[in-house]
Amino acid sequence: MAPDNTIAFDSYESLGNRELAWLAFARRVLSMVEDPTLPLLERAKFLGIMGVLHYEYFTKRASRLKRQIRKRPDKRSMDGRTPAEELAACSIEVEEQLSRTYRVMLDEILPGLRAAGCPILGWHELTPSQAENLRRYFVESVQPILIPLAVDAEHPFPFISNLGLNMAVLVPEPANGRDRFVRIKVPVNRPRWVPLADGSGFVPLEQVIDANLSLMFPQTSPSVVCCFRVTRGAEGDKELVESELDEIRVPDEPGRHLRYVNAFLKARRCAEVVRVQVETRMPGPLRAWLAEQLRVGLEDVLESPTLLGLSDFLRFKPTAPNASLHFPPHEPRSHPRLVHAEDIFAEIARGDILVHCPYVSFDTTVLRFLEEAARDPSVLAIELTIYRTSSDSPIVAALAEAARRGKQVAVLVEITARFDEAPNIAWGAYLESEGVHVAYGVERLKTHVKLALVVRDEHGRLRRYAHLGTGNYHTGTARLYEDLGILTADPVLCEDAAAVFAALTGATPLAGFKEMLVAPVTLRSGFEALIRREAEHARAGRPCGIEAKMNQLQDRGVIRELYMASRAGVPITLNVRGLCTLRPGVPGLSDRIRVFSVIGQFLEHSRIYRFENGGSPEFFIGSADWMERNLTRRVESIVPVKDAAVRQQLQDILDVYRSDNASAWDCAPDMSYARRHPAPGEPRRAAQEIFADEALAAWRSAEESAVVSERTVP
Repeated sequence: MAPDNTIAFDSYESLGNRELAWLAFARRVLSMVEDPTLPLLERAKFLGIMGVLHYEYFTKRASRLKRQIRKRPDKRSMDGRTPAEELAACSIEVEEQLSRTYRVMLDEILPGLRAAGCPILGWHELTPSQAENLRRYFVESVQPILIPLAVDAEHPFPFISNLGLNMAVLVPEPANGRDRFVRIKVPVNRPRWVPLADGSGFVPLEQVIDANLSLMFPQTSPSVVCCFRVTRGAEGDKELVESELDEIRVPDEPGRHLRYVNAFLKARRCAEVVRVQVETRMPGPLRAWLAEQLRVGLEDVLESPTLLGLSDFLRFKPTAPNASLHFPPHEPRSHPRLVHAEDIFAEIARGDILVHCPYVSFDTTVLRFLEEAARDPSVLAIELTIYRTSSDSPIVAALAEAARRGKQVAVLVEITARFDEAPNIAWGAYLESEGVHVAYGVERLKTHVKLALVVRDEHGRLRRYAHLGTGNYHTGTARLYEDLGILTADPVLCEDAAAVFAALTGATPLAGFKEMLVAPVTLRSGFEALIRREAEHARAGRPCGIEAKMNQLQDRGVIRELYMASRAGVPITLNVRGLCTLRPGVPGLSDRIRVFSVIGQFLEHSRIYRFENGGSPEFFIGSADWMERNLTRRVESIVPVKDAAVRQQLQDILDVYRSDNASAWDCAPDMSYARRHPAPGEPRRAAQEIFADEALAAWRSAEESAVVSERTVP
C-alpha cells in the first residue's frame, strides 16, 4: 500500500501549471541576457528573444486566460487554479521578468554597446552635423510616408494594429485651450535603428521623428510626445469568423477550410487588445484616455523605462568592431557520406543518413535531395509537407521546377500554422499556378508532420525515397534550430509515408500504418504502450528505461503513464526545452524521473524517444511532442529508427545532452530550474559546442579520406 503522503497520479498536486511552466522557459532565456560571460551582441539578441516570448505570452496565454475569466471563470487548470488565479500568478512572474529585463538592459546592455563602439544614441547626444544628416534623412525618407491621424469630433480614434510602434502626440490648440491628440505610426518599412553616416552609432527611428516634428507641426510645437505599443490576442472573434461563412451552407463545401482561415485572419487583425506598452514619461491622464479608447483596464497598461519593442533587437546587427562581441562563427558542414557522393539516391540506398542540423548542412542534404529530385529525369513524383518555410524558399522553387518538368508534385500546405497562415496561403496559390497539386490541410486537424517523399524509376522498377524529420522545410531556421531528419529508402517507412500523403490529399483515411505512429489515430496509444512495456520490464527485473528529448511536455495521459512507470522502477530522463508540467523527483510519485532543459545559441527543436526494451533499445524520431494538441488535435508522425548506425548516432546525441555541464538546467520537484556548472577541475561540456566540433571533425575526416583515395588511385 502506498504511504499516506504519496501524491495521487491525477491530483492537482501532481502537476505544474502550464502557463507558469512556459514562463519558466522565458526565465531561462532571460538568464542568457543576464549572463556576463556571453558575447555582448548575443546578449542583445537574447534580449530580442525575450521581447518575442513576452509577446507570445500576452497574445496567446494572457488572452486565453482573459476569455476564460469571462466565459468559464470556474474552470480549473491542471494544477487546480481558476483562470483569475492563473492570470494573477503569471502577472507577478511577468512583472519580475520585465523588471530584470529592463535592469540588465539599462545597466549592462546599452552601456556595453556604447563601450564597444556601437551605441544606441539619443538625439540629444548627436553633434550638429550628425543631427543635420538625420534631419535630411527624415525629410527625404521618412516624413513623406508618415500619416498623422488626429482625434476630434470629425475623426474617431484610429484602429491601432498589433505590435506597431506608435507616437502619441498632443498638439495645443490656442483657440480652445485644449490639446488635440494625434497618432503617428512609426513606419515598419524603415529601419528601427537608423545608422549614423559616420558609423559611430545608431538612433532609434522614433527619436528621429520626435526631434523633427516641428517640420510637421510648424504652427504649434507638440506639448507631449510619447510612444506606445499595442498587443492584440492571437484569436479573433469567432462570431465574426462564422458570419464570414454564412453563405456556405454545406459543411463539406469545397474550399470551406481555406475560406475559414481567411476569415480567421481578418478577425485576428481586430482581436481584443490584451496589453498596452507605454513609456514611463507618458502622463497619467493620457494613459487613462488611451486605455479607455483601446478598451483595456489600467492594469493592462505596462510602462517601460526604456525603449519599447525589445523584439527589434533581433534586427540590431551592427558591424561588430571585434569578433568577441559574437559567438564564434558557425558554418554547417556537409554530411561526411555526401561530401563527395555524386548520386545522393545511390548513397541513401546504401543505408539511412541521419541529418543533424544546424551542425550538418541542411542545404547539402535535405535541400540537395529535393533539388536533385526536381532535376533527375528518373524521378516521377515528389510529395512534401509545408508547415513553415522561408520567404524566398529554394524548396518551393524546386517543387515548381519539378512540376514544370512534368513530374507529379503534391504539396500539403498547412494554412493554420500560427502567424504563417497568410504566407502559406500565398505559397499554395503560387504552387498551384505552377502546376503543383496543393492540399490545404485537414479541417479541424493541424498538419504538423515533416515528411518528403520521392518516387524514382530505377531500371523499370519504382523505388521510394523519403526524408522523415523533426523540423520545417525552412532553409533559414535550419541554420538556427537544432533538428533531426533521416534520409531513407526503407520500403516500409516509405510506404507509410505514402499512406500519410494519401490521407492528407483526401484520398484515404488516416489508417493502415505498418510501423509509423501517426496522430491522431495511433500515436497516443503507441506511446502509452511503449511506456507500459518499460514498466512491465521493470516489474519483471529486466533492463528498462525511458529517455526522451522534446520541446514541450504537458499531456496528462502521458504524464500519468510516466508516473506509473517511475513507481514501477523505470529510470526516466527527459530533456524538455520549453514548458513541462510533469513534476520530477517527487517522493512516491516521480522518484525516478529526471527533467532537464538545454538553452544555447541554437533553438533546441528535435524530438527523440528511446525505450530500453529489455536490453534491445528502440529509438523513434518525429514531429510530435508529448502535448495533448500533438497527440489528439494534429496530424503528426513518429518513425522508428531501424538502421543500426543511425541508432548509435542517436544514442551518442542523447549521451552528450545528458553529460552537459554548462548549458543544461535541472528541474526540481517545485518546478524551479537550476543551471549546471562544471565542478572544480571538470572540463566544460556544452552540448551544442560539442556537436559543432564533432561535425567539423567528421567533415575534415571525409575530406582527408577523399584526398588519400585520390592519391592511391592508379
